[in-house]
Amino acid sequence: MPISAVVYREGHHALGVQVVWRGPDGTERDRVRMRPLGAGLDRWTAAVRPDGVGEWSFLLEAFDDPYLTWRDAVTKKLDAGQGAAELANDLTEGAALLHGIVWQGRASEAALIRAAVAALRDDGLAVAERVAPALALEEMLWRQPVRRLVTRSEAYRIRVDRTKALFSAWYEFFPRSEGAQLPHRSGTFRTATKRLVAVAEMGFDTLYIPPIHPIGRIHRKGRNNSLIARPEDVGSPWAIGAAEGGHDAIHPELGTAQDFRDFIAAAAGLGIEVAMDLALQCAPDHPWVTEHPEWFTTRADGSIAYAENPPKKYQDIYPLNFDNDPEGIRAEILRVVRHWVGEGIRAFRVDNPHTKPLDFWHWLIAEVKRETPDVIFLAEAFTRPAVMHGLAKIGFTQSYSYFTWRTSAAEMREYCEEIVASAHYMTPNFWPNTPDILHESLQHGGPPMFRIRAVLAAMLSPSWGVYTGYELFEHEARPGAEEYLDNEKFELRPRDFARAEAEGRSLKDFLTRLNRIRRDNPALHRWRNLRFHDSDNPAILVWSKKDPDSANTVLVACSFDPGAVQWATVGLDMPALGLGWDDKVRLRELLGGGEHLWSAAGNALRLDPFLYPAQIFVVERADG
Repeated sequence: MPISAVVYREGHHALGVQVVWRGPDGTERDRVRMRPLGAGLDRWTAAVRPDGVGEWSFLLEAFDDPYLTWRDAVTKKLDAGQGAAELANDLTEGAALLHGIVWQGRASEAALIRAAVAALRDDGLAVAERVAPALALEEMLWRQPVRRLVTRSEAYRIRVDRTKALFSAWYEFFPRSEGAQLPHRSGTFRTATKRLVAVAEMGFDTLYIPPIHPIGRIHRKGRNNSLIARPEDVGSPWAIGAAEGGHDAIHPELGTAQDFRDFIAAAAGLGIEVAMDLALQCAPDHPWVTEHPEWFTTRADGSIAYAENPPKKYQDIYPLNFDNDPEGIRAEILRVVRHWVGEGIRAFRVDNPHTKPLDFWHWLIAEVKRETPDVIFLAEAFTRPAVMHGLAKIGFTQSYSYFTWRTSAAEMREYCEEIVASAHYMTPNFWPNTPDILHESLQHGGPPMFRIRAVLAAMLSPSWGVYTGYELFEHEARPGAEEYLDNEKFELRPRDFARAEAEGRSLKDFLTRLNRIRRDNPALHRWRNLRFHDSDNPAILVWSKKDPDSANTVLVACSFDPGAVQWATVGLDMPALGLGWDDKVRLRELLGGGEHLWSAAGNALRLDPFLYPAQIFVVERADG
């Protein structure tokens, strides 16, 4: 983690600056000396590397460094040709300074320091010989400096998450649809377990499941968000709560608490982590409605206000009101989250967090991470940029994004450059589709567009995800809406994946390949290393990522046109690839195969959306 600061002092004496780095337990872990960033700028920089998850802290200490002041003066006088007579005071002062270091008890360096003191006091030696041992102490006394007149900054807190907070591949399915039998026999955790193998085979490491709690019966929605439900309609999982229980209960049709634990264990055995939905809203028959009516908003006519996003109405959902009993509602929600953490959940997808008080989230996330620092919170907040950034700053680990609505190369480049600028606190997660969102590009772009959006999401963002059915090219929308027809939010939707794969109507192999490329190339595990390159075709976006800790570099070119072959001449930013402008690169293509030799300019590229709408290259320096 890079740290920089402006630090200065009066006069010409040497200044030292250190980062004091403390671990989650509050103990000091390290002191890292900062170096000046350019002459005369008074800006200092250092890098620290935490080695564990949790809340770390650091502060800066600035101090007078008498050894550096002495060394600088002596070096300049020697360079000017001055002799022992002119340096007499410097030799005496240097010996006294170093003798004081020995007296302070630096045992491991005592021998070197004593030798330097003896040399400075030995007037039988030439002046250069007298000062040489003391000047040779520079590196040792840089790491363990003599510090006087120490001043300190305030302490700054840094939350350190596990790697998966940055790099992850998400897959979403409804457990009740897996193994379901129409018209209304729900799937269970046991039947959904059978689907886990396919999820793992595609390379997804996080499985997000919508709410698994009892679903309200009062004002239950029917198919396609109908206001009138038939007896067999299963309702929306986000209408949480019924006589069987609320946010800490499991829908009886899905199975028991033990079935849920077995489901989590089976997923873990395949390398998949289960992420739960945290939706803080209630059906009218949720137990909280009768037990804590003060947690809801009462309208002028005495009724409880249901959720609205005008002109949309959600009569099956009551939003929570945090104003009347903030302490009580906070304590209950913390209890609910602790319950699921106790069941083995370490990732939550939070529904509409921007509709709840931000200070509540700040408190809740801090409380949960204080006890269980590896928990991840993904914000499902398609809202104004300032609010999304605010949620990230108060503690949300990841966030849904505007990726879905960036449909040209120029728009995508501009958006990703904005993300890189805020990557020190915000980690977007790119989803081409969700149960709520079926963008018109997928409605009309055919299978090539599904490949295009998958490449963009998987190769641009370290974290990405898809909602089930994406691999089957599901694209039928409800008329006049940006969402699926026969939406799975309101009905069971079992799918015949095996038949689709046998008939060649599946994107499974393509998604598997993308996730394998992501896994095998550490350059794709980060945000801040994203760099764009020039293309003379506005329908083609070209970018690269270089891993700072290895030689791995990936270059991607992706077309935004699902209907026609596109050509481009590409210019490479060679320094972004870690190369010189006159170097050549060998590109090893990972989708269609083959190798290419490119230089900084004039590189021809052809993308066929009906074959591969993108090319993904591993970049290697060409010999000769």
